[in-house]
Amino acid sequence: MQMNRLFEIVYILLNKKTTTAKELAERFEVSVRTIYRDIDMLSSAGIPVYASQGKGGGISLLEDYVLNKSVLSEDEQNEILFALQSLTVTQNPETDKVLSKLSSLFNKSKTNWIEVDLSPWGSDKNKTCEFTILKNAILNHQIIEFTYFNTSGEKSSRKVEPIKLIFKVHAWYLQGFCLAKNEYRTFKISRMSNIEITQEFFTDRMPEGLLVDENEQNSQKWINVQVKISPQGAYRVFDEFDVNEITRNQDGSFTVATSLPENEWLFHYILSFGTDIEVLSPQNIREMIQGKLDEIIWKYKK
Repeated sequence: MQMNRLFEIVYILLNKKTTTAKELAERFEVSVRTIYRDIDMLSSAGIPVYASQGKGGGISLLEDYVLNKSVLSEDEQNEILFALQSLTVTQNPETDKVLSKLSSLFNKSKTNWIEVDLSPWGSDKNKTCEFTILKNAILNHQIIEFTYFNTSGEKSSRKVEPIKLIFKVHAWYLQGFCLAKNEYRTFKISRMSNIEITQEFFTDRMPEGLLVDENEQNSQKWINVQVKISPQGAYRVFDEFDVNEITRNQDGSFTVATSLPENEWLFHYILSFGTDIEVLSPQNIREMIQGKLDEIIWKYKK
């Protein structure tokens, strides 16, 4: 509590230039004697704060003083401000407040170097709210409850001790200890709904390894796939594949040799390219795609 008060006093003096012990005492609801002890502590720490008597007197900092001269280097200041700004993704009002104060203390303008929006284009703010809920649960060590759909579309209710948020391969995941399965699991956030923070708290466990949902884990058989993508699909080629997997052909198309999970997802992923893609190998995947397309055509011929 005292450290927060000392920080606030320096911030006030940097912005107000001069104040009185009485004003500070009233603001922090402490005695004037406590304020003078705080001033002595700041002085001992190398902060050039002083008190002057008489009309117009009060408590002040030396003119042109900024915090960086006594505590942090230029690079350290920038790293702190940049880190704080990256946290604005959580939309926590306290982050903006601290960022504003530190910018003033360091005598720097707020540099808008990064902006992160977790919601898809055209969506509302619900997705960002979900991240705020999860962040608060993780930081406060509170158990969460939610509805989850696995890769097979099976619905279940989960109760989880959340540990961390992870972004991996175009998707966000939550890692935590699932109380229903009594082991660590990884959940895809897009498959989570009705997320609620309970009033139950938990203590950190010693993780023995974080596992994905059992149906996801069992389905992750990877195979080598070679596809040809037309010039019209170029915008996705370099977004979704490693540059070392891509070969540009003379006609402007691309041949991609990569590894993909061999499950139902593979068909939907290839189909998402529409007519811009052709599977070259393996043959069984070509046949699987052809069979699926025949089923689609048959439905539309009925």
